Amino acid sequence: MKNENILDMSEKSRLSADITFLMLKGAGYAAAFVLSVWFVIAMIALIGKALPEESKQAPDPTPLSSLVIMAPEATTA
Repeated sequence: MKNENILDMSEKSRLSADITFLMLKGAGYAAAFVLSVWFVIAMIALIGKALPEESKQAPDPTPLSSLVIMAPEATTA
């Protein structure tokens, strides 16, 4: 494969440009990930604000979640 240098750049300049491009590409991926996580959190917050106040004060619908697991008592012989 022929190395085509259409911009007449030196090898060092081309390497610097390639590295810069890859760093900007990675920063773009990181920004997309952070914004998508922020969007999910914002949607959950909006859904929470849309709920009526009574639903926020209601007891837990799963009564088993409030059970405390206790260790069995040791038996003495």
